[in-house]
Amino acid sequence: MPEQLDRTPVSDADVCIVGAGPAGGIVAHRLAEAGANVVVLEAGRRFDETRQVQLDRHIRPGLGNPWEMGGPRDAFASSGEAFYPLNAARVKGIGGTTLHWQGMVMRLHERDFELQSRHGVGVDWPLSYSDLKPYYAEAEREFGVAGAVDNPYAPPRDEPYPLPAFPPSHSDSIFAEACERLGIDMHSVPNARNSEPYDNRASCQGFGTCKPVCPSGAKYTAESHIEKAEAAGATILDRARVRRLEHDDSGQQIVAAAYTTPDGTTHRQSADQFVLACGGVENVRLLLLSASDEFPDGLANSSGVVGKFFMEHLFAGMGGRLDRDTRQNHVGFNTSECHQFYDDTDPVNGIKLEFLNYAGPSPVGDALNAETWGDELLGELQANYGRHIAMGALVEQLPREDNYIALDTETTDDLGDPVPDVHWSVDAETKDALSRANEIQRQILDELSVDIEWTVGPDNTGPAFHHMGTTRMGENPASSVVDSDGLTHDLSNLWIAGSSVFPTGGAMNPTLTIAALALKTASAIRNQM
Repeated sequence: MPEQLDRTPVSDADVCIVGAGPAGGIVAHRLAEAGANVVVLEAGRRFDETRQVQLDRHIRPGLGNPWEMGGPRDAFASSGEAFYPLNAARVKGIGGTTLHWQGMVMRLHERDFELQSRHGVGVDWPLSYSDLKPYYAEAEREFGVAGAVDNPYAPPRDEPYPLPAFPPSHSDSIFAEACERLGIDMHSVPNARNSEPYDNRASCQGFGTCKPVCPSGAKYTAESHIEKAEAAGATILDRARVRRLEHDDSGQQIVAAAYTTPDGTTHRQSADQFVLACGGVENVRLLLLSASDEFPDGLANSSGVVGKFFMEHLFAGMGGRLDRDTRQNHVGFNTSECHQFYDDTDPVNGIKLEFLNYAGPSPVGDALNAETWGDELLGELQANYGRHIAMGALVEQLPREDNYIALDTETTDDLGDPVPDVHWSVDAETKDALSRANEIQRQILDELSVDIEWTVGPDNTGPAFHHMGTTRMGENPASSVVDSDGLTHDLSNLWIAGSSVFPTGGAMNPTLTIAALALKTASAIRNQM
């Protein structure tokens, strides 16, 4: 039973990592491989079931959420103008949110690192695209990214992708007709899934259920880096909920992570170095829960910006029906997109257009939830499936101090700790960018004579569940939490890995940048050790 596993502290640990997602997994693997005694503490459990069991839990009525999110453990508050559904897409467990991510991985553009210098908005990163470029290439190898060098708007790169790109889908070819006439460029999408066998993972088999479950294991999850870390000697403790970090009497170093196990016992894990890698919300929560006399506003928060500048990517979309076969849901991920409008200045917010391969209902989902049978059911499925078509877009949200993560001291989780409060709203500039994305989408769909049935835009947009910016990096300790390596300004052995360190978020899916920065952080920790 999980409650009977040994979750006692590891003696003589060199590094303690909180969180077993991609950032924590990569850092754990790199440092364990270098000979460090590494322990990883993960709040969620290890999902040992087969992929098929996980898939059954997703698609069959009554079997519930395959990732067990929600309930008292995961309680949260949302006090902003817009309700933020925090548990809708995050996962606590070995592998983190990569357990059910879609797997699209692209590099930030050069402008993303220099928004203040170029456009007078946001802030500049304390590093450039050129500084991160070698780590991007390394991260693509770690994930096994399938892609093609066919994007004329992408930042420069020095090498091909590790794997060949997936071919355009049938609906991509339909979009291409309209885009060619309109002068809009389409190009491939880099994906962290195998187009051919790689790193002991099979190639994609086309199940079309990529989010939340890839039955073939072709899609990367951080489980692979956790397994590699274990093989190199790291200790991984699941269901070990870190509730507080403790510092020494001088207030200069962390000495222990206090965590509670399923039997209710609280332990103290000591180490020489500590890495927070539990996401843009939980990183903040843990720092604030660790307040002390020396750090009354929370650890690493002399700047006062821990939790501030929470950023998201906003979704813009549009779709409907076409008078011909579109073959949706044959592919569970995007194979084409467009960065042509990403670096525009009106609006300055980045816009990444997506050509969706999963528009409309899935026949499997419809059949499982139908109340009809036999020929009647078959007729309904044939009428509902096959002619839907849709576009999506990610839109950048610039950092704002009034978007933040705090503690709700009036609400506690099942252990009695205050829950995170997401204070979030969508500003006018972001809504303008959403309108611009909808304008381009409508232009393309009208060119195809699509009967448009739905639109997601400025007034009904939703988040892409990319939590960024809450422990931002910078050179000035008065206005940032960590330096360009992820080391906190206030404590000499506390590091933060993940998208919480992003000063700006761009409009690119963040996981490749998370991985690149994690590799940079691992290198810096190794050098310091």
